[in-house]
Amino acid sequence: MTGKLLASKKETGLQIEEIEVPGYEKILKVTEAKSKLKALIAIHNTVLGPALGGIRIFPYASLDLALEDVLRLARGMTYKSAVAEVGFGGGKSVIMADPQKDKTEALLCAFGRAVECLKGKYICAEDVGCSVKDVGVIRKETKYVVGLAHEKSSGNPAPFTAWGTFRGIQSALKKVFGSDSLEGKTVALQGVGSVGEVLAELLFWHGARVTIADINQAKVAELQHKFGFKAVAVEQIFQEECDVFAPCAMGGIINDKTLPHLKCRIVAGCANNQLLKPENGEALKARRILYVPDFVINAGGLINVAHETEKRGYHPQSARNKTNQIYDVLTSIYEIAEKKQISTSRAALELGDYRLKYGVGKRSVEPYFHH
Repeated sequence: MTGKLLASKKETGLQIEEIEVPGYEKILKVTEAKSKLKALIAIHNTVLGPALGGIRIFPYASLDLALEDVLRLARGMTYKSAVAEVGFGGGKSVIMADPQKDKTEALLCAFGRAVECLKGKYICAEDVGCSVKDVGVIRKETKYVVGLAHEKSSGNPAPFTAWGTFRGIQSALKKVFGSDSLEGKTVALQGVGSVGEVLAELLFWHGARVTIADINQAKVAELQHKFGFKAVAVEQIFQEECDVFAPCAMGGIINDKTLPHLKCRIVAGCANNQLLKPENGEALKARRILYVPDFVINAGGLINVAHETEKRGYHPQSARNKTNQIYDVLTSIYEIAEKKQISTSRAALELGDYRLKYGVGKRSVEPYFHH
C-alpha cells in the first residue's frame, strides 16, 4: 500500500502518506520508526463540521485489516454525528499495537504530532485500547483532543454511551412489547468492557435478567459475584434465548454465520458497526428482529464530548438531556422504517443522508478547546 508522501521524517519525525479511497476526504498512513508507531487516520466527511472520532489501539494482523476497520468506523462516525446533530463530521483513527504491551508515551506523542499536522480537521478522543490517561499524553503534542481529565472537560464518555444505549433498549422494548420496562426481560450482553459493564449495572437495577460473555474472565467473574449474572462462553452468547441481544464488543458480529443462531426479538447494543454488511440489516427485518441502528443508539459518548467544545464549558446535565433524546430519535426511525417498509438500518442511513444533504445541524462556530 503506497500513497503520496506529505511529511518527511526531517520535518516532524514522522512519515505521513496519503492513501486515496473513493468517498473519503482524507486517509493518512502514519509511521515513525523510533516509537514504532504505525497508524491510520481516516476523515470521511466534514460537511457538518470537523471530523471527530476516537483512537482505537488494536493489534491488527495486517494493514489491510486496519484500513478496513478505520474506514468503517469513520463512515459510522459521519452518520452518528449527523443523526445526533452535534455539529461534527466523521473521522476515526487506529494505531496498530497491542495496548497491553506496545503502548508507550513515545508512541502516543508521535501520534499526537500526526493529529496536529491536520490543524483541526480531525479531533481525537479515547476509544477501545485508548484511555482518558492516554489522550492526556497525546494532548502534549496537539490541542485537538476531547475527553480529557480536567475541570472543563467531559472525561470518560463511557457512562453516557451506556446510558444512551440503555435508553435505546427501552425504546425498542416499547416498540416490540408495548412497554419500555426492563422488569423481567432477558438481555444477552456480549462484552462487558468500559461501556458494557456500566450498561450491565443499569440493566440489573432496572430488573432485567442478564447473561454476559467476555474474553476477560476476571471481569465476568467479578460481575457474576456482584450481580448474580449468568455467564456463558463467548461463542455461546449468540445462541442464548433472550428478549434483547446486546452487542457491546467489536464490530461485524451480526453476519451470515451468527444470524441463524439468534434467538431474540431485539438487537440493541453499544458496539460500532454491528452489521458486517448492509444485507444483514435486511435479514434481521425478514426475521422480524428489531435492529436498533448502532450509530444512533451508541451516540451518548459523542454527545458528551461534543458538549465539552462549547465556549461556556462542559455541562453534564445538558449532555445527559441530549443523550436522553436518543429514545425519541430511535422511535422516529422505527416509524420511518414501518411507513416506508424498509429496514431500520436503511431508515437510519436515510435520515443521516438527509441531514448531510441539507446541512441540518451544521456547526456555525469553531469548537472551543478549554485545555
